[in-house]
Amino acid sequence: MPPAQARRSTVEHVDDALALVRPLPVEHRDLDAALGLVLAADVASRLDSPGFDAAAMDGYAVRSADVDGATPQAAVVLRVVADVPAGERGSGRVGPGEAARIMTGAPLPAGCDAVVPVEATTTGRFVPGAPGTGPTTVGVHALGRRHVRRRGEDVRRGDVVLRAGTTLSARHVSVAASAGYAELPVHRPPRVAVVSTGSELVAAGVAPGPGMLPDSNSVLLAAAVRSLGAHVVRHGAVGDTAAAVAATLDAARGTAWPDGAVAAPDLVVTTGGVSAGAYDVVREVLDPAARAGTPWADAVTDAQLVAVGMQPGKPQGLARWRGVPWLALPGNPVSAFVSSELFVRPVVDRLRGVPEPHRTLVPRVAGEGWSSPGGREQLVLVRHVAPGDPRVLRASGAHREGTGAGSGSHRLSALAHADAVAVVPADVTAVEPGDELRVLLLG
Repeated sequence: MPPAQARRSTVEHVDDALALVRPLPVEHRDLDAALGLVLAADVASRLDSPGFDAAAMDGYAVRSADVDGATPQAAVVLRVVADVPAGERGSGRVGPGEAARIMTGAPLPAGCDAVVPVEATTTGRFVPGAPGTGPTTVGVHALGRRHVRRRGEDVRRGDVVLRAGTTLSARHVSVAASAGYAELPVHRPPRVAVVSTGSELVAAGVAPGPGMLPDSNSVLLAAAVRSLGAHVVRHGAVGDTAAAVAATLDAARGTAWPDGAVAAPDLVVTTGGVSAGAYDVVREVLDPAARAGTPWADAVTDAQLVAVGMQPGKPQGLARWRGVPWLALPGNPVSAFVSSELFVRPVVDRLRGVPEPHRTLVPRVAGEGWSSPGGREQLVLVRHVAPGDPRVLRASGAHREGTGAGSGSHRLSALAHADAVAVVPADVTAVEPGDELRVLLLG
C-alpha cells in the first residue's frame, strides 16, 4: 500500500514513532544538574544510614539499667559527665550512675543504650548555651522508649536506594546525597528542533495581515517538549515550498543548543503540511515519488505518511532526515496539540531514558453527553467539573456567547479550558452522561 494511503491505529503509530529512537547516551551530572533527568543505573548506597548509633531526641544519654523503674515520684538522679552536640566526633563513655546531655542526631556515647527526652527529666527543657553550661545532675522521671537510631537501621551500605529509570526529583537527589554521591549517571537531555510550516504564518507577537495567522503551533510544541527537560530550538515558520523545508532541516543539523553544543538534533518535530492540500510540502518531501530527482531525494529514509484512526489529527508522518528522527504533525492547533501528547511526548520520554514511555490513561466519568464519529477514536478536550471530581465536561473554548462547543481542530481557545483529553473508542457513536471514559491528564 502506498505510504500516503497507509492506515494505522493510534497505538500502532505510537509504536512506529518509538521505533525511531532509543535512550540517549549516559553522562555523569552533579546532583544540582541532575534534577529532572532520568537515572541510567541503579544507585547502591555507599554509606550506612544512620552512620552511627545516634540520639533520636534532645535529652540525656543513659544506661537503661540505671533508670529502670524511674517515676516522677521517684526520680533517678544521675551525674552529668558530658555534653554531646550533633557533629561531635568523640562522644566519650558514660559509666554507671552517669548521663550525658545529648542533642538529636549526635552520636551515642559508649556505655549508653537509651536516650531520655529532656521533657522526662527534672531539667524540663534545655536553655541555649555553650557545652558544659548545663546542669551537673539530672533526675530521670521515666525511661519509656529508647529513642536511639541504630547504625544502618534505615539503609545498609550496598542497599539499592534509587532505581534506573527514575526521573530525578528533589527528594531523589537528596537520597543520593545521603547515600554518599555527589553526581549521578543520567541520560543526556534530548535536543529537539521544532519547525512550523506555512506561508500564512507570522511570528508570535507580529500583527497578522490579511490571510495571515500567528505561528502558535511552534510555540506550543517547543514549550511542551521543553517541559519534559529537553533542549529546544524553535525554527520560525517555513514557507510552503519543499526546498524551504529541506533547507531548514539541513540547517537544523548544525544547531547551536542551549547546552552549548553545536550538533544535529536528536529529534525534529514539524507541524503542518501533511494533509492532502496542494501546498502540503511536508507530504511532498516525505513522498518518494514527489521527491524523486530532487537534491534531497536520498535524505529521507523510513518515511511513512499515514492516516491514523483518530479525530482530530488523522494525517501524520514520520521519517528520518539524514538519519535524524522526524515526526511530522498536522497543522491545525488542536490536531497539533493532541498529536504532541500522543506521539511526541512518548518519543521524547524514550530519548530521556524513561522505561515505559507510553502515556497512561486514567478513568473518568462523562458529566455530559456528546456525539462521536464512528470508525475513529475521538480525542476530546475536556475539563474536570471541580478538583477531585471524577466527572469531566467538554472544554468548549467558547470565549464568545453563541459560538458553541464543537470539537473542531481549529478551536485554539479550547486549549485554555482543558485539563485532560478524553479518548473515545472508535466503536462509540455517542457518549452519555455517566459513561466511563479514559483520559490523558494534562500538566
